[in-house]
Amino acid sequence: DYSQLQPPSGVHSILYLGTWAQQGTQPQSIKIEGDITLGGLFPVHSRGPAGVPCGEVKREKGIHRLEAMLYALDQINSDPDLLPNITLGARILDTCSRDTYALEQSLTFVQALIQKDNSDVRCSNGEPPIIPKPERVVGVIGASGSSVSIMVANVLRLFSIPQISYASTAPELSDNSRYEFFSRVVPPDSYQAQAMVDIVKAMGWNYVSTLASEGNYGESGVDAFLQISREAGGLCIAQSIKIPREPRPGEFEKIIKRLMETSNARGVIIFANEDDIKRVLQTAKKANLTGHFLFVGSDSWGAKNSPIQDLEDVAEGAVTILPKRASIDGFDQYFTSRSLENNRRNIWFAEFWEDDFKCKLTRPGIKYELGRRKCTGEERISQNSQYEQEGKVQFVIDAVYAMAHALHSMHIDLCPGYMGVCEKMDPVEGRMLLQYIRSVNFNGSAGTGVMFNENGDAPGRYDIFQYQLSNVSNPGYRLIGQWTNHLRLNSEEMQWSGGDRKIPESVCSFPCESGERKKMVKGVPCCWHCELCDGYQYLLDEFSCDMCPFDMRPLENRTGCRPTPIIKLEWSSPWAIIPVFLAILGILATSGVIITFIRFNDTPIVRASGRELSYVLLTGIFLIYLITFLMIAEPSTAVCAFRRLLLGLGMSISYSAMLTKTNRIYRIFEQGKKSVTPPKFISPTSQLIITFILISVQVLAVFIWFGVMPPHTIIDYEEQKPPNPEFARGVLKCDMSDLSLILCLSYSIVLMITCTVYAIKSRGVPETFNEAKPIGFTMYTTCIVWLAFVPIFFGTAQSTEKMFIQTTTLTVSMSLSATVSLGMLYIPKVYVIIFHPEQNVQKRKRSFKAVVQAATVTTQLSQKSNDKQNGESKIVPDRSQ
Repeated sequence: DYSQLQPPSGVHSILYLGTWAQQGTQPQSIKIEGDITLGGLFPVHSRGPAGVPCGEVKREKGIHRLEAMLYALDQINSDPDLLPNITLGARILDTCSRDTYALEQSLTFVQALIQKDNSDVRCSNGEPPIIPKPERVVGVIGASGSSVSIMVANVLRLFSIPQISYASTAPELSDNSRYEFFSRVVPPDSYQAQAMVDIVKAMGWNYVSTLASEGNYGESGVDAFLQISREAGGLCIAQSIKIPREPRPGEFEKIIKRLMETSNARGVIIFANEDDIKRVLQTAKKANLTGHFLFVGSDSWGAKNSPIQDLEDVAEGAVTILPKRASIDGFDQYFTSRSLENNRRNIWFAEFWEDDFKCKLTRPGIKYELGRRKCTGEERISQNSQYEQEGKVQFVIDAVYAMAHALHSMHIDLCPGYMGVCEKMDPVEGRMLLQYIRSVNFNGSAGTGVMFNENGDAPGRYDIFQYQLSNVSNPGYRLIGQWTNHLRLNSEEMQWSGGDRKIPESVCSFPCESGERKKMVKGVPCCWHCELCDGYQYLLDEFSCDMCPFDMRPLENRTGCRPTPIIKLEWSSPWAIIPVFLAILGILATSGVIITFIRFNDTPIVRASGRELSYVLLTGIFLIYLITFLMIAEPSTAVCAFRRLLLGLGMSISYSAMLTKTNRIYRIFEQGKKSVTPPKFISPTSQLIITFILISVQVLAVFIWFGVMPPHTIIDYEEQKPPNPEFARGVLKCDMSDLSLILCLSYSIVLMITCTVYAIKSRGVPETFNEAKPIGFTMYTTCIVWLAFVPIFFGTAQSTEKMFIQTTTLTVSMSLSATVSLGMLYIPKVYVIIFHPEQNVQKRKRSFKAVVQAATVTTQLSQKSNDKQNGESKIVPDRSQ
């Protein structure tokens, strides 16, 4: 048995052919006589255990596919229009699903092309030996696995033998410079990988893992997937795991553990053989991860039941891909009619028969196996056993027909009108045949076009299936889409674990909430952390935040900015109601005093109080109350101008009048101590002039201010800008800073302090002669009010309610100071005028000299009182006499 021979692997195995030929050993093969012979390579048996090339017979992938070639040959040979008068023969070999063994077997195809030197070989009678000419194989159909096809293609290329595969899909085989004689009727995995990338993207996944069986098929498929996903962008690979060709115990548990290291990557792209798929599903179930992984399987999974048998719950929702195919009815009729009697040309059919019907054939020299029934030969396929056409049967038939169409076109061109094979096709030149193969274009067995591109690849046409278990009458694979250069996926037909219709997520990071930016994880473009655009930032793009303009604040979802609301002090605000109430009371009281004074203008009390200055002082008090309304009114250019003018004017008028009064009294009594001559500028006219000079300083300063910086309104967006932008407000106000406001009041404060000093100096003057004491009490109280004002005003500079607090504090302080002046200087006089008119009568006039003498006596008495308190008594002569 040639299967037991172990020559060196690779191309060097050709050298072993001589030894094998001399031994006269023939590998097990099917020989079909014909004018032109095609080679065939099929995985009739699975890979054997260590040291044994072949294992059990493969019913579907092996026998079905092999019989498909025999069926195609029968159809072609009986077709009068395709290769008429030319019979196609075949030499079909078993690859045993192992690349090295397949290489050894394929040497059969090239032995006719190896030149042998037989000059030293003689028969026993001295005659030269008669060596039968080995058959010449013009082309090879196969192989199945990509690794097998690659190994065989390297040998066939050396001898210019074209090869057409029906199942090898490794992208590596598209390299026309290395595998120029290789073609295939199935699309390469690069198309499949593109389709799988499109499926993953259509489901909204961006973070998946890959699993590949070691070998050309698995590794090249995953490599193609990785390359296409990189080029497409937006798809990241969490884990890329390779399943060893000979897995050690615990290997699959390690694989599942690795996959769970990135548990967010629920999607698993799997390019693996059936056994590896089954082991992965078994291990996932054992780890209680049923329903966690979302598999996207390649055509090696396809729509097969064998990898998921007894593991349907784990496989539920798996999306699989399969080259577009159709069941060939003619083959079903052919294959189900095969029996031991009519299919003797297939040397492995008896072995298939035993495996398919679970019986045992009696053979000479082989002991009958106990516990297994004897085959009768009357069994019938599909009647006494389960039968379902293997998925690649269509492609086997198309591959044989492609070779036949190429030979037919070649025959027409080289042997026009010739019946049979002419000299130009004996032998068939391989490179020329390759050109004809690449030029074929016909409708295949499924009605779809069969053609090849410049690399020998067939166009990509795939069906997309999903394994559905829940809420369906017939659990199994359901067609959910197609891929022919672009994806058509019917997502409404999809369902997942437990019958859920919502597509599960397989993403590294979930989308950020509104107003959050992505902070990318270095080196992993699909992974990010979400960071909130805080404060006054908005989401500029998905990766960065930016500050809103100064006059805007972010939207609630922070996707943009919106204008900041503009506010002002409203009349209805509690901050305004109290000052306005005080101001109205003050204005009413002041108006009452003014009316009373005008009504009793010539009465002694009114005249004694200094009518002229009193009216000036009352005007100042009235303006102080009036400023409250200007401070609360909506800011405009006119309002701002009047604020500047009247804010300090009312106080400067009041305190200028009081200062003039106290200064006059002080000067009179100070002058009286020195002489009996009255001081200058004590007449009412002089007093008014002095007062208006003092007032003019304030007015002049304000008009200079107008010239340097004309009044205007501003919107202050910084004043009410708390950490939470929802509470941000722009404050409409006049262009008066805290400093300019204090400077505006500073002159009045200087007048107030000066007036207070004179009031202190005049405190010893008799009450019956002047208003010094009431003015003194007024100034003391006013100073206390303004001392309280300063810390409140500046202490609230950082408050979000700054404008309201400061406006209220200022207006209330001004109203209080005005009320103190009004109450202490004029309310007592009005009281006497109205309620005690008997006291408002003319008293005896005294000369300035008498007034001075009275003041002197008062001073002396005060001094004597102080001396007695100190224990001393001195007699001071009275110089007033």
